[in-house]
Amino acid sequence: MNHQHHYRVDVEWTGNLGSGTDGYRNYSRDHVIRIEGKPTLAGSSDPSFRGDAARHNPEDMLVTALSTCHMLSYLHMATVAGVVVTGYVDAAEGSMAMDGDGGRFVEVVLRPTVTISAASDPAKAEAAHEAAHHACFIANSVNFPVRCEPRTVVGGDSGLGIGDS
Repeated sequence: MNHQHHYRVDVEWTGNLGSGTDGYRNYSRDHVIRIEGKPTLAGSSDPSFRGDAARHNPEDMLVTALSTCHMLSYLHMATVAGVVVTGYVDAAEGSMAMDGDGGRFVEVVLRPTVTISAASDPAKAEAAHEAAHHACFIANSVNFPVRCEPRTVVGGDSGLGIGDS
């Protein structure tokens, strides 16, 4: 049986600086993203495209969607495999190429560090990444490679936070 899920997002451009889009440099790329029942997100374009670096941009959100989808799929697959995950951090990166036709993502690399309990099987923990990749709705929806370079830490706290190495 097929089930469809629908997602509603309201986006409002807030970047009219008084003269609309009468010139490329005369308007802000600022916008707000509203999803009912959730905090509003302040958005803009990437600073390379005249955006506000302090706001979320679509490119960051695409990489975030891939990273979080893999994480949520992984946690499920690990649970099913009997692997007890006690920590998960990812330092994901996306690469976009520009050409005469515009730009497109060419790759996203996920680099999760997963901490598992001492009683868990590291081989099963590693295998759960492959299953998670195939189960990730977002990865299944993009037309560029999404690679995963996982690291597994057995027992204890990985001691790593986002941005640590």
